[in-house]
Formats: sequence, C-alpha cells, structure tokens
Amino acid sequence: MENGKGKPTADTPPTARPLEKVPTRIEGVDYVLEGGLPKGRLTLLYGGPGAGKTIFGLEFLYRSALAGEPGIFVAFEERAAALRQNALTLGWDLAELEAQGRLFLLEARVNPEAVVAGEFNLQPLLAIIEGKARAMGATRIVIDAVDALLRLYEAPRQERRELLILSDWLNDNGFTSVVTAKLITDAETRYEFLDYLANTVIRLDQRVSEQASTRRLRITKYRGAGAGRDEYPFIIDRNGLVLIPITALKLDYQATPGVVASGHSELDAMLGGGYRKGSSVLVSGTSGTGKSILAATFTRAACDRGERVLYLNFEESVSMMLESLLSPGIDLRGHLQAGRLHILASSVEALGVEEHLVQAERALARFEPDHVVLDAASSAARLGSQQTAYGYLARLINRCRERGRTLMMTNQLAGTDTVQVISGVGISSLVDTVILLRLEESNGELNRTLLVLKSRGARHSNQAREFRITDRGIDILPPYIGEGGMVTGVARQQSEMREALEYQRLADHIRAKEAEIAHMSASLAAQRADLETAIDQASTELNAMRNELAAKQRGQEARREMRLPGTREGDTG
Repeated sequence: MENGKGKPTADTPPTARPLEKVPTRIEGVDYVLEGGLPKGRLTLLYGGPGAGKTIFGLEFLYRSALAGEPGIFVAFEERAAALRQNALTLGWDLAELEAQGRLFLLEARVNPEAVVAGEFNLQPLLAIIEGKARAMGATRIVIDAVDALLRLYEAPRQERRELLILSDWLNDNGFTSVVTAKLITDAETRYEFLDYLANTVIRLDQRVSEQASTRRLRITKYRGAGAGRDEYPFIIDRNGLVLIPITALKLDYQATPGVVASGHSELDAMLGGGYRKGSSVLVSGTSGTGKSILAATFTRAACDRGERVLYLNFEESVSMMLESLLSPGIDLRGHLQAGRLHILASSVEALGVEEHLVQAERALARFEPDHVVLDAASSAARLGSQQTAYGYLARLINRCRERGRTLMMTNQLAGTDTVQVISGVGISSLVDTVILLRLEESNGELNRTLLVLKSRGARHSNQAREFRITDRGIDILPPYIGEGGMVTGVARQQSEMREALEYQRLADHIRAKEAEIAHMSASLAAQRADLETAIDQASTELNAMRNELAAKQRGQEARREMRLPGTREGDTG
C-alpha cells in the first residue's frame, strides 16, 4: 500500500534492485560472475605464483580501455617496462593506450630501506592515484601484489590499518577495483582481514594432477549478488585468459533438420537415411576394427559434396594420417589443399585439457566447418582424470550442437565387453548415434562386424553386418544368418558354398523332373493323337456301316411293296 504520497508503507515489500556490475570482458569470466565485477566496489584476487593474478588484472583494464573506459594499474612488484613487454607477448599494446590517455601504469615499488628510516603510509600514493584518475576520468583501478606492500610493516596492526584505509578510499571514490595478493602458508591468519574488507573474493590456483598442470578459478564470496560457486579451469594463451565453464552447458540448442550421408549407401540404409544433421556420432571398437577409416569415409564424402570438415587428430601427424588412408583408397590430400578440410593434429600430452578445448573452439570459429571429426575420443582419458576427459568431450559436443555441426568421434575400447562399455569415458548417453565395430574370431581368423546400437530419431537396422576393408574403402556385406546365428569370414563362404551346392542340386533335380513330366506329357499327347485317329477311323467305318444298313433296309421295303396282290387295273378277279 502507499501513504498517498507515492511512497511505500511498511506493508509493501521494497522492490529488489540487482547489484550493478561491470563486465571484465575476459572470455568466460563474466559468465561465472553472472555479469561481471561489482561496480564501485572492491574485489580481492588471491593466488599463488603463476596462477594468473597479474594477467587477470591487466586484461581487465586493457579490455575496458579498448571499450573506452580508462583505468589505472598500480604495481607494487613489477616495473612498468616489464609489464609492457610481457603484455606484448599477448598482443596487448599498453604503450599505445597510455599515449591515448586510456591506461596508466604506476610503479609503486617501495625501497625497504626507506621504510626503516621512518613510518610509511599510503596517503601520498593514494593522492597521486586520485589526481591521475580525475585527470583521466578513470573509474577502474587494479592494485597488484598488495602483499608486497604489507610485508614492509612490522606489526599486523599496521597492516590492517593501511588495508582499511585503502579499502575505504577505493569505496569512497566509487572505483571498481581489483586488489591482488599472494596465497602463502599463513594466509589464513595474516591476510584474512582482506576477505572481510572485499565485496568479492576470487581465488586462483595452479595445481598438478597426474603430471598435468591446470589453473582454476573459484569465487569464494560475492556480496549482494549471485555467481558460480564451482571451480572453473582456465588457461592463459596468446590472447589472454580464457575460461570455458562446463556449467555453461545448456539444453536450449535447436535441432537441425535433415540428414547427412555417411559416405556409404549400405550404412545409410542401416541408419535410416544417414546421420542426423547436427547430431553427435560415436564410433566405438577395439584396435583394428576400422574406426578411423569409417571416419575418413564420412570426411571424404562431405568434402566431395563441397562441405567443410574440421578433423581433430590426437593419434597421428597430418602426413602420417593422409598416407595411411591411401591404403583403403581414401585420398584426402586434394580436399586439404582446396581448403575444404582442416586437420588439427596435436598430441594429448602436449597441452592441457583447457588448451585443447580452446584450440578446438578457435578452430571452430575460424574455419566454420559443417562437420567435426575427433579421432580419438578415448585419448581424452590421458588428459587427466576421468572427470577431466568427460568435461572436455561434453563441452566439445555442446559447442558443436550449439552451432549445428555434425560431430563424429571415434573411441577405442580396451576390453572385450564392448556392448556394456561403448565409450569408456561415460559419454555414450550424450551422443545421438552409436556404431559398434567388433572383431569376430572364428576358424582361426578375425572378421569385422558393424552394428548400429542406437540412432535417435531414426528407424535404424538392428542387424549386425559383416564388413571388409578393401583398397576401395569399406565393403559392407549383405546380412547373413546361418543355422547357429550370424556367420562371417571363411565359415560364411563355406556355408554359402554348401547352400549354393544344395540350391544347384535342387535346381538340377527340378529341371530333371520338369523334363520327365514334359516327356510324359509329350507321350500322352502322342497317344491321344493316335487314339483320336483310331476313333476317327472307327467313326468313319461306323457311319459307312450305318449308311449301308439304311440302304439295305430301303431296298427291302421296296421289294416288299412290289409283292403285294390286287393292285393292277383291269384285274376282274
């Protein structure tokens, strides 16, 4: 209710006003911050050596300056010249922004000898920063390595006093500020006061698991607003800090209508027309089953249609891959030269999981393929833990779905129970189509079979089919079921030969019986003709005899009439 003056009364709940945020413009970070850093407030950035604190703060100011929002970087450890040189390795020209008045690098390194001579405080430094900010119109400030300053104080009481002065000054002036500090062994007891002063606390760390190093970001505090609470892996590459959160995976992508041919008409028939466009396909099998050849068959067919394919190869170099595919008659060299095919080959161990993901992400954006092939998804297990491999593949699948790209992944299985474990990394429920390739051992030989385990949205075949790898590619044989089930290889040839002989024997017997019946029919026809002739002759004789008999009967009657008396004229009697 209102009191008549347009003001809410005690019975009316106040209208919620979301906290205003400032975007960092760092790839992926604003997503987990749900918009950015709190405007006009202090953010504390913790991290150990090499965790990325300075890069985070510098990129925040750099990208803001490019967007026309000036900022000041206060360095308590590094020299301005070193910052400029390091930034150039990322393609950031800080000197140009400084010349334009959109960025200012302030060296605040303090000589410890000067502190011993007298008491040190922040007031002169803050006055310099305030004057420069007013001249530039800067509202963003990064204070890097504040702990280097705090170590100059002998008493914790002095540290807290200066921290409180710094915090009040930043907030009173309305600066959107980032203060970085190192994580040290006694951080919880020495600098915990920082956590309470800051509106937002972000912790960066770098850890090694199974010989793989990963940087992670975690938001431990965000006063007055929501933000992601998980640990988010990130990388620092040639463009800066990149974070691709797995929690960003959404199920709001649109289905892409149509189907994509697999490159083999028999496989298309088994799939109910082909792969669903924009779907994810998993080809699983043990070593030597033909997974890569099936993927290359799809790649060649797509390129032949003028479509673009991005091929991510974890197993072979580009030259080795192209050379090995010539044996089954698949030549991709022309498509590679024509720009329809782009092969990104890199060893799993060469990069971390996030570097691999970002590399794929940027290739997707730059090359804009119609389809993506990953050979092999099982190699992702070497990126670290099972969860790490799952995260990489899940994010790659999601990226392709968002863009409507068809994704084919090969997956090598180590065990023999291939129906129960079709992916090895737990992604089988995420993919739309699963093709299982198997080696069947019988009569001292190995034969390959292909089975479509599932294909969402399609009426696919449920029959296992034998296939062969020839110098013309893959040859999928018609389904063949023997007396004891599916028969392959030499056993199939022998069974087919026995059936062919049995068919031939039956066919010969049928032809002999047909000839016998034809002969009997001909004999019957001849006998019928003879009988008909005899009947005709007998009928003729019978008719002649009847005519003769009739003539005799007429003559007898005529003689009888001539013998009758008293029938002449003039007879007086």
